Amino acid sequence: MTATAPTRPARESPTGRRYVQLVLVLGALIALGPLTIDMYLPAFPRIGDDLGASDSAVQLTLTGMLLGLAVGQLVIGPLSDAFGRRRPLMVGIATHAVASLACAVAPTIGVLATVRVVQGFAGAAISVVAMATVRDLFEGVAVARIMSRLMLVIGLAPILAPTIGGFVLTFTSWRGIFVVLAAAAVLLVGVAFLFLRETLPVDRRRPAGVRSSLAAYRELLRDRVFVALAVIGGSMMAAIFAYVSGAPFVLQDGFGLDTRTFGLVFGLNAAGLTLTSQVNPVLLRWFTVRQVLGGAIVGAGLAAAVLLTVGLTGAGGLVAVLVPLAVLVSTAGLALPNVPALALTRHGEAAGTAAAVLGCVQFGVGAVVAPLVGAFGSTTAAPMGAAMLAVTLLAGVLMFGVVRRERNPPRF
Repeated sequence: MTATAPTRPARESPTGRRYVQLVLVLGALIALGPLTIDMYLPAFPRIGDDLGASDSAVQLTLTGMLLGLAVGQLVIGPLSDAFGRRRPLMVGIATHAVASLACAVAPTIGVLATVRVVQGFAGAAISVVAMATVRDLFEGVAVARIMSRLMLVIGLAPILAPTIGGFVLTFTSWRGIFVVLAAAAVLLVGVAFLFLRETLPVDRRRPAGVRSSLAAYRELLRDRVFVALAVIGGSMMAAIFAYVSGAPFVLQDGFGLDTRTFGLVFGLNAAGLTLTSQVNPVLLRWFTVRQVLGGAIVGAGLAAAVLLTVGLTGAGGLVAVLVPLAVLVSTAGLALPNVPALALTRHGEAAGTAAAVLGCVQFGVGAVVAPLVGAFGSTTAAPMGAAMLAVTLLAGVLMFGVVRRERNPPRF
């Protein structure tokens, strides 16, 4: 099935000062997700000690949030198409604040993992609404450009998050990290209320109800190129989550990095992702979105193969692990902005639902991959490299076997 004809943006695209304000507001909102994921990573060993949990059990708290993000987007996406963007967003941020406080007082690892699911479900509203808002206001290559700008803002979150988490740990226990997250969510409620206007007019909204939602999902899933793009985005995100889940144990337990050094390494990799995301708009002057995305996938696959080889042989030590990790994370700065640019342009009439599918696949695959990394010996890089290689190979097959073979693709 071919894509539906691209629809015009729901409102006039902002420019100048309004454009900058939109990027900053959406970036601040989306940053809450990486903060929620990354800020408590330095506390993984302490959480295990405090709650008497194994490494794999602690990793399930990350998996729980990813599952919540995946399922939540499937629910919230159609709601945002039916009721507008603002209301689901405000409810989601407020729920995130309450869930963060619940995490701070969790008595067992099971309770913590369960509440993290709720936290992820609430955070899904932020992810869906932000991406749908971009599609409401932009189309085509302009979506890739603004997503690249958002990656610059979002990139600050993973750079700062482990450092902030490590700093909080010097004054209090791991529970204090979730108190800080709750405070951030409360602040963002005010930011969204004051600075983010409704971008989906009433006359562009879809009917509410289960039947309408299922019809929208059925239409999306019949588009094989859209599905391939969703899985490509999920595969690239899964590689990142394999890194997020495995790096604390490989680098801290395996190589003996302390909390602050780990935060620095994590931040440098995030800086690489941020840098490549800003190179993306420059590359789009000479290459199509498809070409840039294909190159990023190839680069990620090569880096994953090197990492797996190093993990299996033990050659090269710490540097031999850090270099391919840095390369792989950096390729995400080229891949992640371009996937929604291609996918959302195909279904602008249901941007919230389309964004939900993209997000669900991204975080759903991540939720599956993350615990597998630690299941086969989390202090070596081999499981992490194997997972990364598997998902990047899948992305490559879909990119060059489905997306690049589409007849009459959009010319951008």
